Amino acid sequence: MEGFLRRRDLPSFCRVKELADHTLQLIISETQATTRSSGLILNTVEPLESEILSHIRSVIPNVYPIGPIHAFLNKSRRSSMSSLLTEDRTCMAWLDVQPPKSVVYVSFGSIATVTRDQLLEFWHGLVNSEMRFLWVLRDNLVVNADGEQETCVPSVAAYEKGRIVSWVPQLEVLGHPAIGGFLTHSGWNSTLESITVGVPMVCWPYFADQQINSRFVSDVWRVGLDMKDTCDRVKVEKMVRELMEEGERSVGMRRLASEFAEKVKSSIDEGGSSYGELQRLIHDIRSTGTAGEVF
Repeated sequence: MEGFLRRRDLPSFCRVKELADHTLQLIISETQATTRSSGLILNTVEPLESEILSHIRSVIPNVYPIGPIHAFLNKSRRSSMSSLLTEDRTCMAWLDVQPPKSVVYVSFGSIATVTRDQLLEFWHGLVNSEMRFLWVLRDNLVVNADGEQETCVPSVAAYEKGRIVSWVPQLEVLGHPAIGGFLTHSGWNSTLESITVGVPMVCWPYFADQQINSRFVSDVWRVGLDMKDTCDRVKVEKMVRELMEEGERSVGMRRLASEFAEKVKSSIDEGGSSYGELQRLIHDIRSTGTAGEVF
């Protein structure tokens, strides 16, 4: 990736001015420690990151790319898993009456926060795009300059195409036929979940690996648009329109997203790369004679 990643694509702790920075040194130390491990388990997929995995194997030969982990769980097991927050399932009935691929799903995950001004820029950008949207607005999403929680919920009464909820069953939402795009913070779980079901993205990364994820989404896999380092209504409107309207770029993103979805699904089927790596991992753990029952 030398020559490809820009400084602004790196996590903030990699953009420090001093090499002696405590956080950077901690990350370097922990990364170096992984080279002493007997194996590295990664929630990724060989067809998605073959070049990166090849480089990792040159340092740590025994790598288990077993992702996407969520896809190995059947629907009944996924639905029985507890969510971080209480899900508002009324959104599913709302999605049921929307046209196919007409809704932008908006969620910034469970940790990212925005200011009141940023929230309003997203709101106006979405409304001005004239697209339908389903927006997850957590109770603790909006904070002031001191990091204190603020209450700021835009009224959707004047915009019949939009729906705001506190939390959703994300896997079900992304897999719904009405969803045509995902405005996301580019967390790895969200990114992988979106790729798995072939939904293209607009990426607004918040921190850590999300900066790199958004770059890969837009310029390596080409299944989305990178909107890092900016938050204004004009840009939001432009990006959402470009994602959802039937232009040359959006058609290309949807085609590639669909192709990657097929590759990911094939990887978890019997005989696929992730399926094989998971079986190898189980075998290796059991062969140590200390793990007992693995699953």
